[in-house]
Amino acid sequence: MKTPRLFIIIASVACLIACTGELITIFLSDNYYPGYNPLKNMISALGASASPISNQISLWWIVMGLLLILFATGFKQAFAEKGRIANTGSWLIAFYGIGEGIGSGTFKVGNLANSLTISAIIHDILSGMGVVAFLIFPLIMLKIIPRKEMPVFYRISQFVFISGMIFIILLQFRYATNGSNFLSLYKGLWQRLFMLNTYFYLMCISVLMITKQKISQT
Repeated sequence: MKTPRLFIIIASVACLIACTGELITIFLSDNYYPGYNPLKNMISALGASASPISNQISLWWIVMGLLLILFATGFKQAFAEKGRIANTGSWLIAFYGIGEGIGSGTFKVGNLANSLTISAIIHDILSGMGVVAFLIFPLIMLKIIPRKEMPVFYRISQFVFISGMIFIILLQFRYATNGSNFLSLYKGLWQRLFMLNTYFYLMCISVLMITKQKISQT
């Protein structure tokens, strides 16, 4: 029994490292990229071939993806009593890690404008897959941790889903023909708010998993 508990705690810590590292990356990396505006430029530009920190960022995204896949495995064990719905949640976390982590780090965009190279197209597809996976994830968590078990966390799950949808809708304005309007101009802001929403939620779940293991030991 000790081995699964230890693994779940290790997986939870891996998620905390992944989320903290990514938040530091997306909010501070612009200091090393002259001319990059975090409010107006997409996060993918940090790992683009034109970026002076492209290799470092891409490597980090791959590491982050692997850490989240590890977390997905621990998540499945932590909520094993929930059955198939926990398996679904685990796969959604893994898809996010593959799409926004490994996929983004492996397939780079060409420049700030995301030129339509094969690599950029694959990047966008995998990244989109990760985003969709996370948008669904809070709805799955409503089943895994229902209102009667944890009312506060249930409301957090609802908030994360609704706010996530709002930020993604705002982000779609980047495709507007008139790129000078406020909504399309600040696409970097909407993306970062979505990511902040994402990692805050995953960190909350990590803490819950660690707490659950400590309680089960008493």
